[in-house]
Amino acid sequence: MAILIIEDDPKTGDYLRKGLRESGYAVDLARTGTDGVHLAMQQVYDLILLDVMLPGIDGWEIIRRIREQRDLPVIFLSARDDVNDRIRGLRLGADDYLVKPFSFVELELRVRTILRRGLARESDVFEVADLRLDVLRRKVTRDGIEIALTNKEFMLLHLLMKRQGEVLSRTQIASEVWDMNFDSDTNVVDVAVKRLRAKVDAPFGRKLISTIRSVGYSLSLDA
Repeated sequence: MAILIIEDDPKTGDYLRKGLRESGYAVDLARTGTDGVHLAMQQVYDLILLDVMLPGIDGWEIIRRIREQRDLPVIFLSARDDVNDRIRGLRLGADDYLVKPFSFVELELRVRTILRRGLARESDVFEVADLRLDVLRRKVTRDGIEIALTNKEFMLLHLLMKRQGEVLSRTQIASEVWDMNFDSDTNVVDVAVKRLRAKVDAPFGRKLISTIRSVGYSLSLDA
């Protein structure tokens, strides 16, 4: 799961990034509202942790801009404990509002709860061209032919199909499929993609999985 933190306080931002990465999340940190909006619009995240008081563009304006284009979970982080601020944040579309100072354990539990809620709404079947993945039945077919995958291969394909057309870094893939921090000396992601390609791409005419040099991998019709 990928999380964007938009927080201008260096100590708080670094602390949250370190803790969430250790918990297995892929995390980006923006220290200004302007940088936060740019990342939120250019990258794909599963959740945003958003400070209210930010230089440049404040949290209220950021969530307004995000909601105009994307529907993704947002948790406000704020030292402002006034009930009117909480109400304003929720009315603007925030999923939660956490008052500083807070414990990391509480934050992580709220993050997990919101992400679990999003997974529950997730589609059960994904299709790209003639490739079909059924989550509930744990079944993958291409051109009507059933393909046997290992558990990790299934999880990897599920991730690529769920994020169709997006370029996923090796760090993101390692975090979501293996629940580990990516080590540049480890080729586990590359090996897994190679094996997956041998099963879902090689026997068929049209290739769907592509390598984005120095970045990662993507599954799309334009591979």
